[in-house]
Amino acid sequence: MKQVQEEFAFFESLMKGLTAIFGTNCEVVLHDLTDSYESTVVMIENGHVTDRRVGDCGSNLGLEVLRGTVRNGDKYGYFTNTRDGRVLRSSSVYIRDGEGKVIGCLCVNFDVSNLMVADKTIRSLISSGEGEKEEEFFVNDVNQLLDALLKKAMEEVGKPVSYMTRDDKIRVVKYLDQKGAFLITKSGNRICQFLDISKFTLYSYLDEVHSEIQPSK
Repeated sequence: MKQVQEEFAFFESLMKGLTAIFGTNCEVVLHDLTDSYESTVVMIENGHVTDRRVGDCGSNLGLEVLRGTVRNGDKYGYFTNTRDGRVLRSSSVYIRDGEGKVIGCLCVNFDVSNLMVADKTIRSLISSGEGEKEEEFFVNDVNQLLDALLKKAMEEVGKPVSYMTRDDKIRVVKYLDQKGAFLITKSGNRICQFLDISKFTLYSYLDEVHSEIQPSK
């Protein structure tokens, strides 16, 4: 191929295929770089993105390649701006003849301005910077809820029940009391079973926990 015009049908199908996928915010441009740089655009889809049309010139990046300042001018996923300030994410691939001489360039310019605005909005909604993060258990019954609280209490202590000391078990009881676990009907039986203690011991631990939080007189 000595000129991009020789493969117009292929490039036209390729360009239409790309814009069909990415929509009207995606501009695809084919440049012929074998003639005057004043009129390199020979085919364009969605030219409104950069406000260009067939017969317009190429960008400064193409000049650098033709000048030899840049040997391999292919660039992928770089960001640039339109004259009115919109943000584009672009890729430029240079087309060469059989001798390696640059004869054209295929450029894809995707206007991501709206996506960036949407991204900023989404980040402000899901950011944990100002809103508190709470761990919430979504279960089907209170037994599952109690099991989830017991598991979390064990994680807070940092060791399995078989390795817990008396003080560790009191910490578990304190955690469960603060989380309202004892409001669940017959939760005491399950907690005693989990901690391998008697009900008398459980009530003793609860008394200690409550005495800790009693305001001093």
